[in-house]
Amino acid sequence: QVQLAESGGGSVQTGGSVRLSCAAHGQSYHTICMMAWFHQPPGKEREAVAGIYTSVEHTYYADPMKGRFTISQDIANSTVFLEMKNLKPEDTGMYFCAARTTDCWFTWSTESAYKYWGQGTQVTVSS
Repeated sequence: QVQLAESGGGSVQTGGSVRLSCAAHGQSYHTICMMAWFHQPPGKEREAVAGIYTSVEHTYYADPMKGRFTISQDIANSTVFLEMKNLKPEDTGMYFCAARTTDCWFTWSTESAYKYWGQGTQVTVSS
């Protein structure tokens, strides 16, 4: 079992930056093959934002986030980060961390392939 805990959300103005953290507990971090961040805008479906293959540190991003968001990991502390810059009001919403230990070769953005989820952290971007 893997437990995930997000932190770092808050309120920022347009153009601001936020860094989210997701700490993984339980199983060894090395059993996790893929970590990802998902964004759920108010009243909308959850969407994939960024992912990272933990063993090789290959990173993936949804097109709207390329150049603005950066996903990274601290293996020693079993933590994944999402650095968000040049934030826009449409980036507002809940951000969820997700992990998978199986189905590792499914496309990174496949939500159903992630078995473990955090509770989410709110990010609000005001204009």
